[in-house]
Amino acid sequence: MAVPDGHAAAPTDDAGGAGAAGSPRHWSPTRALGRAVLVVGVLLFVAVLLRRTDLVVLAAPFALGAALGVWRRPGSLPALRIDVTAEVLSEGRPVHAVIGVGNPDSIGYDLVVVRTAASPWLRLPYADRPYITTVGGGETADVELTGHALRWGRLALGPARAWAVAADGLLVSDAAVAGHRELKVFPLTEGFDAVEAMPRAAGLVGGHRSRRPGEGGELAGVRMFAPGDRLRRIDWRVSLRTQELHVAATLSDRDAEVVLLLDVLFEAGHSGGINGARSVLDTTVRAAAAVAEHYLHAGDRVALLEYGFRARRLRAAGGRRQYLTVLEWLLDVSARHGAYEPSPAAFGLHTVSANALVVVLTPLLDTRAAAMVARFARAGRFVIAVDTLPPDLPMPAQEAFSTLAGRLWRLDRDNTIGQLREHGVPVVAWAGAGSLDEVLRGVSRMAGGARAVPR
Repeated sequence: MAVPDGHAAAPTDDAGGAGAAGSPRHWSPTRALGRAVLVVGVLLFVAVLLRRTDLVVLAAPFALGAALGVWRRPGSLPALRIDVTAEVLSEGRPVHAVIGVGNPDSIGYDLVVVRTAASPWLRLPYADRPYITTVGGGETADVELTGHALRWGRLALGPARAWAVAADGLLVSDAAVAGHRELKVFPLTEGFDAVEAMPRAAGLVGGHRSRRPGEGGELAGVRMFAPGDRLRRIDWRVSLRTQELHVAATLSDRDAEVVLLLDVLFEAGHSGGINGARSVLDTTVRAAAAVAEHYLHAGDRVALLEYGFRARRLRAAGGRRQYLTVLEWLLDVSARHGAYEPSPAAFGLHTVSANALVVVLTPLLDTRAAAMVARFARAGRFVIAVDTLPPDLPMPAQEAFSTLAGRLWRLDRDNTIGQLREHGVPVVAWAGAGSLDEVLRGVSRMAGGARAVPR
């Protein structure tokens, strides 16, 4: 079986593009067919020129073999598909994909060359190399790919292309194209836990102690019995001592609203995947997923805002459905520049409830983000700034002035952090579990004597 020299093993994208655009598909001659025709033509020409019949006999097998091979060519192109065991997974989880190549014709293919594209964050060994297999008439061959998803996001597997070689290597088909499959890789939520202290709990029901009286578990005092009080609330010790009915007053348990504000103006650092170095977006997305998971499992409501050139937002809600929506929303986080600068009006005070806890995930690389955080703090919002800049961020050291410029930039950034703290905004570096415990206690103490803002 003759294999076409480089025609099937390294095809051009023009064939696949023509097939994808809807133009008629056909079989094309390979270099092997060209050589066979050339040999037959030369032998016949020399036989006529020199009047030698032995050269005609010598050319006959080449001519008959090529004609028979072309006549018995398949009439259909290969059918191609991409299957994955799971389209939704987490970082670091295994990925198993199958590229199926089918032959709908009764005449088999001599060989099929399959090649697929894949996201660089899908670690699939040899995925970028061509696979060669044989497919008989009416049969299907599978090419299995096994690897891991290294980073969160919407990762694409494909498109895949297949070229079939038939007629003893004399014909090659146009590319059969299978569209890409999108894999949703959710960020791996780091272990995060925080104290139950919240500055204000102003919802209807929930697990946080409120300063408003109601049906809850926190004792607020003892008062005289009033119409509408439940009998099980009667404090019999005080009632017998005073000879009048008294009931135990409690504080209502309510949920809180947490707003996660993601600063995605710029990306910094190098992302190495789940087991490598972390960039600013890696820390931001994984921290947001961990904080949202904690508060949503606690029964609170979580909203997300993206401080960038797109100004995306996700309204506050609670429950398991909101958690899945948050993970889906985080897949599209990117430091993509747009046509317009982020407007201060788009992140005004009307975007955040007065009773909400605002957690700003920011690397503090831009003064606009620091000014936005300061505006929320001056307006009386409860703001916590989480520093997402990697501590081991390499600084340029190509010239003597580069090191000095890096030191000056560090000093200027430390000065910005100090100014935020003067505005009453605690700034804490993200460190996983317990990162916000101390600052949450401090914010709750500051809000302890404040009057609850009505909703």
